Amino acid sequence: METKNLETATLAAGGFWCVEAVFDDLRGVEDVVSGYSGGHTENPTYREVCSETTGHAEVVQIKFNPEDLSFYDLLHVFFAVHDPTTLNRQGNDIGSSYRSAIFYHSEEQRQTAEEVINKLDDSDIWEEPIVTEITEFTNFYPAEDYHQEYFESNPTQPYCAAVVAPKVLKFRKMFVDRLKR
Repeated sequence: METKNLETATLAAGGFWCVEAVFDDLRGVEDVVSGYSGGHTENPTYREVCSETTGHAEVVQIKFNPEDLSFYDLLHVFFAVHDPTTLNRQGNDIGSSYRSAIFYHSEEQRQTAEEVINKLDDSDIWEEPIVTEITEFTNFYPAEDYHQEYFESNPTQPYCAAVVAPKVLKFRKMFVDRLKR
């Protein structure tokens, strides 16, 4: 059996339920795990992260095949499915745990992130500048089991129906040519 050379991306774009649901459908993505990154507390719980005392962001860690999906293209999806111009906030979710961030795993990822942000800022897509932080990856802690594949398991839960489902639908319309199915 052939082994794929997968790369890892760790991205924060608000709550991880939305982001995981989007990237699960993206061709070239092999695995998506919701979790926490960028903080100072080891093995934080969801309650601790939500308390805004750990320094962590809600993130997804994505394993992707660079032969099918470049980091550059992955970032274009990332920026299309959240508002990267609001500091420590996505919609009604407020706090540094909901910040927009790219935790780069290599110098190449850092350079690509800077390039994509510069191009998007220059394009004037948003009225405000992008505030997404670009930070070297240092840690990742998977979220509790009940957070994994949350939207898939709970599509009628009120938050999923009102917030996650519209984001997933927007993604599917924008990137129909990049869907797994």
